[in-house]
Amino acid sequence: MVLYTSPFPNSFLSVLHSFSWGLIFPCYWLADRLVASFVPTTYEKRQRADDPCYFHALCIIITTPIYLALLVASLPFALIGFLLWSPLQSARRPYVYSRLEDKSHASGATLLTEWKAAGNGKSFCFGSANVCLLPDSLARFNNVFNTQARAKEIGRRIRNGASRPQIKIYIDSPTNTSISAASFSSLVSPQGGDSTNRTVNAGIKRTTSMEYKGDNSGSNNGEDSREDKGGAGEPNEGEENSCIVRINGEDNGHMSDTETGTINGQAHASGPAEASLEGDTEISKPPNDKQKDGDSGSLDSYSASRESLVKVRVGDGTVDQSTVNNKLLYKASIMKKTSVRKKKHTDETFDHEISAFFPANLDFLCLQEVFDKRAAEKLKEQLHHYFEYIVYDVGVYSCHGCCSFKFVNSGLLFASRYPVMDAAYHCYPNGRGTDSLASKGALFLKVQVGSTPQDQRIVGYISCTHLQAIAGDTTVRCEQLDMLQDWLSEFRKSTSSSSTANPEELVAFDVICGDLNFDNCSSEDKLEQQHSLFTHYKDPCRLGPGEDKPWAIGTLLDPEGLYDEEVCTPDNLQKVLESEEGRKGYLVYPTSKNHSSSQKGRKASLKGNGRRIDYMLYTEEGLYLEWKVEVEEFSFITQLAGLTDHLPVAMRLMVSTGEDDP
Repeated sequence: MVLYTSPFPNSFLSVLHSFSWGLIFPCYWLADRLVASFVPTTYEKRQRADDPCYFHALCIIITTPIYLALLVASLPFALIGFLLWSPLQSARRPYVYSRLEDKSHASGATLLTEWKAAGNGKSFCFGSANVCLLPDSLARFNNVFNTQARAKEIGRRIRNGASRPQIKIYIDSPTNTSISAASFSSLVSPQGGDSTNRTVNAGIKRTTSMEYKGDNSGSNNGEDSREDKGGAGEPNEGEENSCIVRINGEDNGHMSDTETGTINGQAHASGPAEASLEGDTEISKPPNDKQKDGDSGSLDSYSASRESLVKVRVGDGTVDQSTVNNKLLYKASIMKKTSVRKKKHTDETFDHEISAFFPANLDFLCLQEVFDKRAAEKLKEQLHHYFEYIVYDVGVYSCHGCCSFKFVNSGLLFASRYPVMDAAYHCYPNGRGTDSLASKGALFLKVQVGSTPQDQRIVGYISCTHLQAIAGDTTVRCEQLDMLQDWLSEFRKSTSSSSTANPEELVAFDVICGDLNFDNCSSEDKLEQQHSLFTHYKDPCRLGPGEDKPWAIGTLLDPEGLYDEEVCTPDNLQKVLESEEGRKGYLVYPTSKNHSSSQKGRKASLKGNGRRIDYMLYTEEGLYLEWKVEVEEFSFITQLAGLTDHLPVAMRLMVSTGEDDP
């Protein structure tokens, strides 16, 4: 299958489309600004409350007549442009595939090595987020604003979180699961040339955070590391080296200062990217938002978030160490090992957390609600600093391909560190209400993640979707889930070049990501909860229809509280969501027939941990029979605090191949 690298098949149509949109854009922009000036966010309301001179109200009085006059003047040109633009959409392709030609700018791509499936296995990390990049006037109804600046900042935070080094830190204690307020600056100094994991067992205090600095000046207390080298196990093939720090709690996790002072060292590692991009547009800080120690969305603070599993992967020596050390300041944070968490979680087979960062070495990213085309370009530019392959501007416009007229695309965007082999898009034809104005649908992708020694391709399938959003449209969503399964089955059949007798491809994983707009606990969503999709695909957060696992939390934030000081930074939001009382104040909760519609004043009656409408599903069906797929970790991410009204989610899958070649 040929991947489309431009929206139109020839340059003439592209030029004509640009000309028609140039005629439409002034009218579109003026209408957007006019509506936006009358839809303030809670952040702007707080600013205006501190304005005794009513300066903003005066600006609206002056600018509104100007906007109206210019809008009326631009309407004839917009009409001509629309008459040209609309028929052109019949020739428009359903997506645009962008591949970064200059790989020196893609810090994430340089870390990848060819997986030959000859070792014990390989892990793949998937992320999904609804980023609410609508035209500014519409985004304000979700209490977010400044879409263009938000797009750039979202891309910057994602790539910074994913490209940081990775350190595994576990706290083992049979008696005390609390975390003290002590902190330390370093534990281990992995060597870039080592090819195995290093484990350091140290009896020191539990800590809230660990500050990581790229610094060559540190020394390595390597005796313990060398002694444990043999017991750490061989790394999975194709994985970058990782440093594992294991902290054993003694006497309820407390030691004397003398004992603690004997453990020193510097942690330094080869990192792939700069901590931030100079010259980036910054989002305005909410009122009273003083940057506190540990509050950061883009890895610029000096301390770390609490209870966050951070894995810093050491480079393979190909990155210039001196360059990295001068530019990197990363934070690593600590998460208690699953085995020492609360007893109700001890039966879980994988790590789970609320993290202030996107997972290190994120391989695949699925985004929803990237509706604004200018914002999509800014977001793509930022993501290309880490992801080499991006599929964006997904969907159809006008009346082409769907029953009703579509004003905006599907809002889906996919980014990958691995090459995309095939892609297909389908539009849901049964959208209702305001959702029918967007070409919501499903994007299906096939990626190549390696090859066997026998030159068989190792591939994976990823589906990204966004379902009907209007409450009560359960039948519509169930129909869309039916179509999703049918389209995915057709896509796998049409893109497979293997036969049972002579397999040319080995399927490593099949994952579905997206905003499904229903949760697993609401009484009104029972029909979706019992859909057959969940018999073929596994939800790591789900126990069964109507019941989530105790550690799973909601992914839909209460828009009214987005700019509160308690949650306006990643670390603050992480700390709030770690407490049940905090979740009740800032998450939207499942609806119940016995509850009133107002969330305020009914905190005592709230059950569960919030509405979880963003999903990561995987299946073991249709994969290579001799391989096993299991979840390694699952994360709810707060790094986009203040930028969207959803919590991103991430899942790391381990594909185990065994010691023998397939």
